Amino acid sequence: MKLVRNIALVVLCAILSCCKQPEGDLQYYTAPNHYEVVSVTPPPADAEVRNVILMIGDGMGLEQISCAWVLNRGKLNIDNFPIVGLSRTYCTDNLITDSAAGGTALAVGQKTAIDHVGCDPDGAPLYSMLSKAQELGKKTGCVTVCHLADATPCDFCCHNPSRYDSNGLIADYIDCGVDFIAGGGRDYFGPKRHDGRDIVAEMKAKGYTSASDEQQLMEAALPVLGLMSDDNLPIAAERGDLFRHMVARCLDLLSSASGEKGFVAMLEGSCIDDWLHANRIDLAMEETLDFDRTVGDVLQWAEKDGHTLVIVTADHSTGALTLQDGDIAEGRIGVEFGNDSHNGLAVPYFVWGPGSDAFGGTLENCELSNIISSFIK
Repeated sequence: MKLVRNIALVVLCAILSCCKQPEGDLQYYTAPNHYEVVSVTPPPADAEVRNVILMIGDGMGLEQISCAWVLNRGKLNIDNFPIVGLSRTYCTDNLITDSAAGGTALAVGQKTAIDHVGCDPDGAPLYSMLSKAQELGKKTGCVTVCHLADATPCDFCCHNPSRYDSNGLIADYIDCGVDFIAGGGRDYFGPKRHDGRDIVAEMKAKGYTSASDEQQLMEAALPVLGLMSDDNLPIAAERGDLFRHMVARCLDLLSSASGEKGFVAMLEGSCIDDWLHANRIDLAMEETLDFDRTVGDVLQWAEKDGHTLVIVTADHSTGALTLQDGDIAEGRIGVEFGNDSHNGLAVPYFVWGPGSDAFGGTLENCELSNIISSFIK
């Protein structure tokens, strides 16, 4: 009888062993291609700052940057930045922020409550660095990969205590005064609205030129509203260089129109975050690498200009990602996700250009914003 029990125990253990997921089960991804990074020389740190470009990789923490670095065979355009620091991302009512509160802190220089867009915890409007630039006669731009009802672009252009009020948020673009607005979300400006309003028509009445594809965007004059897709832009592998071209057009138009007064622009690699939420390391990394290629374009533009301060950071990190295996020479990573949401880790920020010596060390996200805004004058 004892022998029978022992045999049964062995069989049970064998069955359970077969059913158990192996420990350390990793997602592997190998980048199909890699690209050459740029090499740029910053202007003197005491040169006049005329233009400020803030680039936000949504959900892009140090973990994601580290993975992208391996995939591109040990080099990124972000490596050009001489000043690196950390930004703490918590909001007023939660240790783990979201893009609404995290982006608002970066936009306005003040922490707020979760889900709040461009307003304080009580819902009172807070005005972003783009609004400050407009008051000083500078041109302004907002370019994003996601739809324009998403939290981060709205943090810079709109005001609402709920990031989920897409109708209200989109209506705020009418009076935001931003000169170059481009992203996805055509449906949110009319077809999906519950109130029947045609926001594109209302913005045209305010003087905006509407563009619905890349060719129209390249021909449009300021102020311009570029709605390049019904929802988010296509994934990185399908859209090609569309985001890079949108950014290039933004910088060229703002620079030409602003002259020596300069401009301020927020450029967001939005869908890094979306694919991290989905735990799709392949698509998240393709978005991260496309964002880094865009960083390279911006740095080359800024090097020629000589008066542009460039900051790259994130609103938070997503996915509790850990890099556990890989090969730099092969451009291969093995990762594991800890969750499908955000985490409370500090995120890196990178600074290049005149005025960069004012940055460094560990800052609150709102402090980082206030230092950036000090150069908008």
